[in-house]
Amino acid sequence: MAKTDGNGYTILFATIMVVVVGGVLAGLAQGLKPAIKENERFEKQQNILYAMGVNENVEGDGGVNFIPTDKVEAEYDKYIKEAYIIQNGKVTQSDEAFTVDMKKQSKLPKNERKMPLFVGERDGKQFFVVPMYGKGLWDAIWGYVALDKDLVVQGVFFDHKGETPGLGANIKERYFMDDFTGEQIMSDTQYSGITVAKGNNDPKNERKDDNKVDALAGATITGDGVSAMIKSTLKSYVPVIKDFKTKA
Repeated sequence: MAKTDGNGYTILFATIMVVVVGGVLAGLAQGLKPAIKENERFEKQQNILYAMGVNENVEGDGGVNFIPTDKVEAEYDKYIKEAYIIQNGKVTQSDEAFTVDMKKQSKLPKNERKMPLFVGERDGKQFFVVPMYGKGLWDAIWGYVALDKDLVVQGVFFDHKGETPGLGANIKERYFMDDFTGEQIMSDTQYSGITVAKGNNDPKNERKDDNKVDALAGATITGDGVSAMIKSTLKSYVPVIKDFKTKA
């Protein structure tokens, strides 16, 4: 009978278990990959539609309620009419816009980046939905901004990877995102973006032409990250959206 109390047996047993468990986990990951990809697609569609105001939010509820996954694909096809890729000043209609990885694009030189643009329509009104990617306090932040032809914000969606719960993580709370609706990104004829500002002295966010929304308490760096993400991203889209307006 083989000895089972020696170091050699322990090492052999541990090695076999690592191989077996690793193989099982790899198999599970491979098997779940299609479902994971499908869920990622649904989530992206939900986020784009949310920025357009296509959601199941209830007035006075305060919750963020997306179109359910069993309905979102049909709703996306209903509301999103066209998709474009903007690269080095050239605008090309392309379904590949949906698959562009904004994280990877953010690491490229600006003249090499592919910038997606989604053009939607709701209630007879045209929407231009812009994806964004930036840096918060601890990790990545990202989102979508929906603009009308006059470059007025019609809605936003923000998310994050690792911001502080109750502080920076509140960028994905409805009360914060709702403040952006109606904000202008232009100041007269000059591009200004939108600043998440401390001491804005506009707690109800009634001024929509000041290019500012109130900051989140205790989340200055995350707010600065949102401001920088919006300003750096939308600047490149302004001439494209203006061009759409002149052709309409």
